[in-house]
Amino acid sequence: MKKLCFFILLSISAVSITFAQSVKGDRNGDGIVKILAIGNSFSEDAIENYLYDLATSTDKKTIIANLYIGGAPLSLHLKNVNEDANKYRYRKTGLDGKKNTTQAVSISHTLSDENWDYISFQQASPLSGKYDVIMESLPQLVNYVREKVDAETQFVYHQTWAYQHDSDHKGFANYNRDQLTMYKAIVDVSKKVSKLGDFKYIIPAGTAIQNARTSSMGDTFTRDGYHLHLDYGRFTAACTWYEKIFGKDVRKNSYKPEKVTELQAKIAKEAAHKAVKKPYKVSKVKL
Repeated sequence: MKKLCFFILLSISAVSITFAQSVKGDRNGDGIVKILAIGNSFSEDAIENYLYDLATSTDKKTIIANLYIGGAPLSLHLKNVNEDANKYRYRKTGLDGKKNTTQAVSISHTLSDENWDYISFQQASPLSGKYDVIMESLPQLVNYVREKVDAETQFVYHQTWAYQHDSDHKGFANYNRDQLTMYKAIVDVSKKVSKLGDFKYIIPAGTAIQNARTSSMGDTFTRDGYHLHLDYGRFTAACTWYEKIFGKDVRKNSYKPEKVTELQAKIAKEAAHKAVKKPYKVSKVKL
């Protein structure tokens, strides 16, 4: 009987530990959540600025990195892995919050640099709503990365945002220069990608930005028609990542960037929270 009780208690403890780790996002059990984006300037907008601060404010330790090539589509990432090309700027925010940049780095080098908890994939913004184009490269890229990393590493897909309604980006022509058309195409891609079986999460940053545009701030969340506003735009995307990865209501997170007003912060957090709850549908933010 004593042995049976001990076994039951041990089993409960193991389940509790596993659950705690999954809730906080730490897949390796080392107390640090390690996130790597294979991306471009849109991943820079989303994770390089305020995600670390949001995590720190709730005593979560993180290492956050971005493999950066401006405007890089999935096809270029695939080409680079096939050639093992040293083409990336590796921008890594360590436990101390300091960002270090290493030039001329390959994807293979970066994959072995840390025991990553999460690795994100995304398409270049002009092609973000083009599922057929995405599927020309994404499966091969995912297979390559999977072979290089630990079995516990989870993959996520970064759902990026539609352009501002008056954006002059030439890629906007792919969506008849219509924001809602672009957003719906991105959402359609997200739904299809989520069914592939390769991705733990879709990070609905695109829906968060679209939600925020329904607020009193309107369609002001980009700085040039497509890259996010440096303060509240980027903060909205970071809030989305925080809530999705850590499973915590970002509205209860006390962190606010210095240059973001109280109203802007509330809108950003509300938009992100609603996006995580409903990633494929616009939810109005009544602020």
